[in-house]
Amino acid sequence: MTDNFLSSKTSPKTVNEDYLAVDGVSIEYAQHKILRDVSFGLERGEIGCLLGPSGCGKTTLLRAIAGFDRISSGGIRLGEKKLSSGKAFIPAEQRSIGMVFQDYALFPHLSVLKNIAFGLHKIPKRKANKKASALLEQVGLGDKENAMPHQLSGGEQQRVALARALAPQPNLLLLDEPFSNLDVDLRETLSRDVREIIKQSNTTALMVTHDQHEAFAISDSIGVIHNGVLEQWGSSYGIYHQPINAFVANFVGQGVFLNGVIQTPQCVETTIGKLDYNPPLPIKTHLSPGSRVKVLIRPDDIIHDDNSALVATVVSRHFRGADFLYILMLANGEKLLAFVPSHHDHTVGESIGIRLEINHVVIFQHED
Repeated sequence: MTDNFLSSKTSPKTVNEDYLAVDGVSIEYAQHKILRDVSFGLERGEIGCLLGPSGCGKTTLLRAIAGFDRISSGGIRLGEKKLSSGKAFIPAEQRSIGMVFQDYALFPHLSVLKNIAFGLHKIPKRKANKKASALLEQVGLGDKENAMPHQLSGGEQQRVALARALAPQPNLLLLDEPFSNLDVDLRETLSRDVREIIKQSNTTALMVTHDQHEAFAISDSIGVIHNGVLEQWGSSYGIYHQPINAFVANFVGQGVFLNGVIQTPQCVETTIGKLDYNPPLPIKTHLSPGSRVKVLIRPDDIIHDDNSALVATVVSRHFRGADFLYILMLANGEKLLAFVPSHHDHTVGESIGIRLEINHVVIFQHED
């Protein structure tokens, strides 16, 4: 059951104002609904991301936008051109959409330069090679023109795939799990580089991933999909600090839920103290004093403070280099997560002082 959202929510943009508009899209195969009434939009030059677990429908939606799959209902528009609807369907090759695949899909028998120039067959060869060479410089591989794909690292192959997709100057760039085959450390660096390259070209782009760190690093807007439903669409900051339901709260970032009781329309009491919050006006009427709720507490909401009267016991710890992730237990058995600088080296079973520093109080209606 979906928890009721009792925190503020950013109003969605009007779909008709967007350059890419996905409006009420549903996709059904053999009476099995893959996507249900999905709507969101991207402005020209904006980078969006569809984030969700495997099998949630995000890649299916990407394929529908690309023109590889048909939709069952709703519509997809790019600029003034309606790509898919109940009556219209423009084939993939006529959509002017670039695609970067999970496995890069480079031609193994062609050099790096020829891979990039492959999609420029409509212009003279000399001009195509010059443009491909300029793109190689842009992605930081100017010295790899004559190299073969197998001679490149995974990150270099991904850059070539990106340059090849950008070469024809597509109206939209789609990226399907583009970093999943790379080492974790390389993903973060490359995702920042890819964002910069896409922004420099002023290309509108949409990526799908199951990795929140990739989504945060590359995107302007993020949509979280769960079981074919777009649960929430907004900025990285908004998705993290103002999740619309418990699934989004758990999937994006780390956190725990503490039991709470509403004291006033602006105050909730928990084991760790009374917390002030300011929910949207329509919600206040549902929060009568005594209502039981769950309060989302992120690790960055808890500060280690030896002088604090509030004490918790370390039940486990995970070293992360610059800090520890401590799992703490309160006196009543409820648990908290806390990021603590690594020079504060506390052992399991030790009691430490903590204090609250919560700027975004998010609560959900308690489900008995």
